[in-house]
Amino acid sequence: MGAYDDIINLPHPTSARHPRMPLADRAAIFSPFAALVGHGAAIEETVRLTDRKIELTEDEKALLDEKLRLLLETGREGAFTYFLPDERKDGGAYVTAVGTVKRIDQLARQVILTDRTAIPIEDILEIEIQALPGQGL
Repeated sequence: MGAYDDIINLPHPTSARHPRMPLADRAAIFSPFAALVGHGAAIEETVRLTDRKIELTEDEKALLDEKLRLLLETGREGAFTYFLPDERKDGGAYVTAVGTVKRIDQLARQVILTDRTAIPIEDILEIEIQALPGQGL
């Protein structure tokens, strides 16, 4: 004879005061609990790589100044590779903007393109001058 033979065949007890919980509500009790909300995003942000800003020599800066002057005088299109600082952590990324120089804002030290892109002069790494059809540069 087993320890529970006396109750094994009895009906399941049901409370008269408390109705049975619907299955959908019971499932919510066992749903996963996110104790570390945002922890995954914080780890992804920490792992995300950024570049360091490259410092140019005086000769490289002089060459960039010459290219800027040429672009402004001729109205040719140029490809500007410049450093864009990261908003959340040290470092940043190098991006390229292609356009025609509208003006150079000496006070703000920015190159303003015709599409209103403003590029800080001290953040420019490289300028490629687009060749006119039939010419090379």
